[in-house]
Amino acid sequence: MGAHIIRSVNSEQKDPASNQTEQSHSPGGNARNLPVGRILGLDVGSRRIGVAVSDPLGITAQGLETLQRRNKRYDFEYLQRVIQEYDVREIVVGLPLRMSGAEGIQSDKMQGFAEDLHKRFRLPIHLWDERLSSAEANRLLRETDLSIEKRAKAVDRMAAVLILQGWMEQRAAAASGFQLPTSGPE
Repeated sequence: MGAHIIRSVNSEQKDPASNQTEQSHSPGGNARNLPVGRILGLDVGSRRIGVAVSDPLGITAQGLETLQRRNKRYDFEYLQRVIQEYDVREIVVGLPLRMSGAEGIQSDKMQGFAEDLHKRFRLPIHLWDERLSSAEANRLLRETDLSIEKRAKAVDRMAAVLILQGWMEQRAAAASGFQLPTSGPE
């Protein structure tokens, strides 16, 4: 997998110890200073949103039911219920980048979606490079005994888990001073 971006959606900061970009909607601008709590991970597509949530300590990610999108109001009402039920403190949204790392039309749409999330829920929103997350989810699911139909339904949830888990691992590594290795596209 390629190098990942940690970016939240407001002020931009550069961490000199890494090649990671971090932006934040949080008042302090740095997610590492926030209290521990559950984190919501989203793999947003035009028809479905894969949803995952962390454990209370922010160590592991578990997939939740995939949201079949209808309209913005319905989607945000569903997310509001999840945020309340799990007492979510932060949201990580997959950022679709080109394999070169460049942003495109889909990235712009996702940044707009992240801004809408922040306006609605007033939580820190982080964008995380999702390149290859769906491909990795498909690869992992092919190794199971699930039918093609069940795999198709599970791929968005699994992609959300991979996005959230990757973000949490990078944040934990950064907090400990350890930098995870990054590599170019495979």
